[in-house]
Amino acid sequence: MPEIDIDAMTIGPYGVGRLDGKAVMVAGAAPGDRLDVAIESERRGHATAKILAIARPGPSRRAAPCRFLPRCGGCDWQHIDYQSQVRFKAKLIAHEIERAIGREIDPVGLVEPAAAEFGYRSRIRFQVGPRGAIGFHEFSSNRLVEVDSCLVAWPEMRLPLHLARSLGTRVVEIEVVSAGTREVLAAHLNRRAGAEETRRARHVLESDPKIAGIVLRSGMHREIIGDATVMIELEGGLALEVDADLFSQVNREQNRKLIATVMTMAAPHDNSALLELFCGAGNFSLPAARRGARVTGVDADIAAVAAAAKNARRLGFDTAQFSAIKASEVAGFLHRARYRAEIAILDPPRTGAAELIEPLLKLRPRTIVYVSCDAPTLSRDLRRLSDNGYRLAAVRAFDFFPNTHHAEIAVQLVLT
Repeated sequence: MPEIDIDAMTIGPYGVGRLDGKAVMVAGAAPGDRLDVAIESERRGHATAKILAIARPGPSRRAAPCRFLPRCGGCDWQHIDYQSQVRFKAKLIAHEIERAIGREIDPVGLVEPAAAEFGYRSRIRFQVGPRGAIGFHEFSSNRLVEVDSCLVAWPEMRLPLHLARSLGTRVVEIEVVSAGTREVLAAHLNRRAGAEETRRARHVLESDPKIAGIVLRSGMHREIIGDATVMIELEGGLALEVDADLFSQVNREQNRKLIATVMTMAAPHDNSALLELFCGAGNFSLPAARRGARVTGVDADIAAVAAAAKNARRLGFDTAQFSAIKASEVAGFLHRARYRAEIAILDPPRTGAAELIEPLLKLRPRTIVYVSCDAPTLSRDLRRLSDNGYRLAAVRAFDFFPNTHHAEIAVQLVLT
């Protein structure tokens, strides 16, 4: 039974140490731990192992407050005290960016901590199992860990047991989204909702005054019952009205801080031409339009783009326009429109924006603000931008997801 000392965390659920000179990744580990482990797999560059016993806990280790851990795979860093979580995230983000562009990044103060490490999620997606069981997937498995509460959800959020049991085997997941004092449920089905599923969902809605609306989703098909909209404050005096099943950030307080930082980095002003790629429902586009920018927002999600355009009309932002375009078609769209942007904002999914870097370089905006939830893909794209005339001017990260390894990162690049 090998013994290993954990030196650092990875961008993921693993602590890492070395055994006979080879890196070993251990889920549930914390820096400073000395662990008895069992090797589970070996690859060319590293091995993975599981903990058999903690011979000596590291200084940042704590007993996870959630009673469903370590089986539940949702909070992969909850066994680490919160102050240390923030510090480790900062080191990992700084290291990734340094490795990409060859410039030292100070990790001290890099990550803005969340105001609360629990009770922060305004939306949460539950897996549904047999007989309407509600829970989350087990770590590294599709097995369901049934729960009766979740520490990271807003305290008033309830488990969608009635809807799960009513829809039976047709429902795979149910997302609960806060709508002020009420909530909206978005049920993801394994096939398109029929009359019976709609009838059952309507019965759940009518029997529970705390539910404002229910969305039945299967692929791109959406059946809306009741009022599925939620209001999300983006900044003082500016709120986004959007259907609850469309993407919005789960940590609304941190999102307001992120928006303020992105607006400072982008510095939109009257009549400035601003392009937002992966604009979604307008999380950054609408605040920029509020500042007088001529905004062009682009996203592949038709429903999200429609929501952004509807909000722009509702708010009287006639300088903002939105188009539903696949990422692979953006270059042609911009060329045909003979579009030139002074400012570009990107907020891509975890996979990054590799296919849009070349079109962006042809536009040559003076400022690029790149928002990312994944440091490795951000760093990959930063390397290309840095190699083609852009200098990193600022970087700031926000802990949107306490007790996990995730963070939101915003970087400002300026054309040299």
